[in-house]
Parts: sequence; structure tokens; C-alpha cells
Amino acid sequence: MEEITCDKIHREHTLIRVLGITSLTILVLAGVAGSAPFAYVTNLGDYNLRGYYYDTNYNGAIPTPSVAVIDTATNNITAKVPLGDGWPIGVAVNPAGTKVYVASATIDDVCIVYVIDTAANTVNTKVNIRSSYPSGITFNPAGTRVYVTKQRDNTDISVINPATNTLMAPIIVGPSTYDIAFTPDGKKIYAANSRNNTIYVIDATTNKVTANVSVGDSPYEVVVTPDGKKVYVPNYNSSTVSVIDTATDNVTATVPVGDSPHRVAVTSDGNKIYVANNYTVSVIDTATDTVIATVPVGTSSREIVVSPDGSKVYLGNLYNNSVTVINTKTNTVTARVPVGEWPMGIAFTPDGKKVYVANADSDNVSVIDTATNTVTATVNAGIYPTGVVIVPFTDSNMADQSTGAISNTTEDIEVEGINLSSEENAVELNNSNNNSYNNPNNNNSKSNNSSSSNENKPSKNNSTPGFRLLGSLICLYGGWNLRKE
Repeated sequence: MEEITCDKIHREHTLIRVLGITSLTILVLAGVAGSAPFAYVTNLGDYNLRGYYYDTNYNGAIPTPSVAVIDTATNNITAKVPLGDGWPIGVAVNPAGTKVYVASATIDDVCIVYVIDTAANTVNTKVNIRSSYPSGITFNPAGTRVYVTKQRDNTDISVINPATNTLMAPIIVGPSTYDIAFTPDGKKIYAANSRNNTIYVIDATTNKVTANVSVGDSPYEVVVTPDGKKVYVPNYNSSTVSVIDTATDNVTATVPVGDSPHRVAVTSDGNKIYVANNYTVSVIDTATDTVIATVPVGTSSREIVVSPDGSKVYLGNLYNNSVTVINTKTNTVTARVPVGEWPMGIAFTPDGKKVYVANADSDNVSVIDTATNTVTATVNAGIYPTGVVIVPFTDSNMADQSTGAISNTTEDIEVEGINLSSEENAVELNNSNNNSYNNPNNNNSKSNNSSSSNENKPSKNNSTPGFRLLGSLICLYGGWNLRKE
């Protein structure tokens, strides 16, 4: 008979404890892995300040722009992250999903980049880029650099090292460089300059311009195919798309499209390019670089995104207050979804089951069920929400393997030279607190659009209205210039 000793009992007890802890850890991780992603929505402040854009006294409350964090499982706002003076222009998420970067322009013409920790939903760092008008903010595919593009007379692209959140040497380019895109390997950057009608080719290792590619009139956006072989550039005032061969950095085709092309998206297989024009969407076959379909849509399309599985295109129609859905197999419109006023930012959840649409002039976010293409919730996310990105969960291994640059650029609506708008997706768990901003006793929030059982009504305070910041931006309501003419 085996002798049972105290040492043996201790070892078995320890083994049971280890196995128990391991099992508990697996259960906890399994539960976390099943957590829903979070939507981060940039906006200009809280509802108690709504309607005071014309206030000239500049007394009392000063708006605090923020980022609303929406739990996509419940469509409740779980946090609001204040940003400070200014208004958010662009938002980007690092590939690991642990940090959200927001480029904000202040009343003093200074660009501040706020760094949000997605675990705590707090701003842990601010990077001052000094005098500039930001137009967008983007991560490189590896997540090791952050790039801030600028408009008007700024002649550089700011580069931030996210490991230290300090400024690196800027990339010297021409004024009004709006958008950038990376080759999938992260080695080359293509930057669109609307004033010089030029695409700058930048070595991402040295951050030096290696070539200037002449394209059509007023390029605002640029997209690289998934295989990294071609770059497509819509030329706003030329009604064309320039095609650049990345091997030679020469224009190999100029494709006629609809009027005022300004936004562009590529399918995940790289076979089709969708170009948002003023009244149509042009579909370009990347094998032949010819237009194979022209799809009628609403007026002034301001955002275009492709679903994760590549089967659908969702397009925001600024003046029609709707989102057009295009089937990529047939290139026909399958639905027109009514949303709030001035839909701008659009983002898919990673599973493609939901689309979040930031409606600037309705002060809310529409949630679209992609199976039925109906709005299932309307979330009050703050004044003039324009940018939205989705931050889903991923484990550390997945984060290490990530190579996608997650970004949100802003190009559509200029406010005295400042643009407001949005784009794309993201990655990781948000461990925000469970504080809900729903207030069933609050009936004062604006609800121009549809209501829903999931509608959020953020709490308000009784601060005396007065707009030192936005009082000077009367054009926010009525005098916005759409693009460069």
C-alpha cells in the first residue's frame, strides 16, 4: 500500500489549485473573447450646448469635444472621453487595438493629438503638433508610426512615434496634402496633394519623398490594392481616376468616371475599385482598368466602405440622409437605408453584421443591421459626430500578427479651411467601465431622426450656454464649403 505523506498531499493540492486556476483563466478568456466590439465616435460636445453656434457673448459653458464609446452588443454609450479645446478632425486605432488617436484642431490653429487608452477609456497622452490644420490621421501597417496629414498652407506630414508619443522628423511635402495610403508591406507611402495635383511617393523607412507623380486636378484620396501593385487616385475636378504602377511609380491609365469623384474603396480580393462620384458610383475592373458599371446613388456621396466579406458596398449620401447598399456581384443597388442628417463616418463591425453611421447634423449614430438593411438603433453620441471606428477584441498573438493600418481620415467638409468627416475599422477588447450614459428621465436630447428602444440619452448639465470656441464657427451650420471648387 502506497504511503500517503504530507508532501504528497501538498503536491496534489497544489496541482488541483493550478488546474483550477488554469480552468478559470480559460473560462475568463473565453468569456472575454466573446465580448462585443466597441465603436468610438468623435463629436463636438454634449447636447446642453446644442443650438448656441450663433451665441456672440462667449460667456459660460465652453464645449468639450469628446469620443463616445458605444458597446455594439447593447448600443449603449459606456464612456465619454473628453478631449479638451478644439474639434476632432480624424481618428485612428493602432493594429493592437490598445490605443485610439484623435487629431483635433483648436481655436488657436494648433493641432493636438489625443491618445486614448482603450482599456481605461482615458486620455493618457497629448501630442502637440503646433500650428497646423489637420486633415487626417493614419497608422502604418505595423503600428509603429502615426502620420498626421494637413491642409491649407502646411507643407509637411507630422510623424509620431507611438512607443513614446513624441514627434519625429516631419515629411516635407507640398501644402494641402490630404490623404495617405501604404503598400501592404509598409515600405512605401502614397500621399495625395490636392493643390499641386501630385502624388508623393515616400520611402517609409527614411520618410523621404522619392518621387512626384503628376495626376489629374484636385486629388483628395488614394487607395492601394491588396497586392500592392497599383494605386488608384480619384481626381475631383478632372472626373477621372489615375492608376499608378507601384513598381515604376508611373501613371499607367487614366480612367474617366462620373462628376467630382472624391472617395474610393477597393474590395478585399483587389478585383474591383468603387469610386464615389456626386450622383453615381463608378466600378473599375482592376485587371483592365476600365469602368464596368455605373451605379446611380444619392447626391453628394461622402463615404464609401466595403463589407469585410467583400459582398456589399455601403455609401453615405450627404444630402439624401441615406445609405445606399450595392451588391458587388451584380453592381446594383439592393437597398437605400434612411438614416440621420448628413451621414459622414461609416464603419463595419468585424463580423460584418452591423454598420455604424455618424450623422453629423442629427447629432446621432444610426446602427444598420446588414442582414435586413434596416436601422435597429439610434444612439445620441454628441454634437456633430463625424468619425467612427470599431475596436474589436483580439488576443496578443493576433495583435502581433496584425499588419493592417487602421485609420480614419477627414476630407469632406471644410470649415474655414478645416475639414470634417471619416472612414474604416479597427482591432481589440475594450475593458471600459460599465457606466451607462442612458438617462430615462432625460427628454431634452435632440432626436431629429428615428427613435429606438436602444436610443441613448446622455446626461446633461445646466451650464450657462456660451461658445467661445464654436461661436466663431458660424459656418458649421450653414456656410460650410463642400470641397475645393
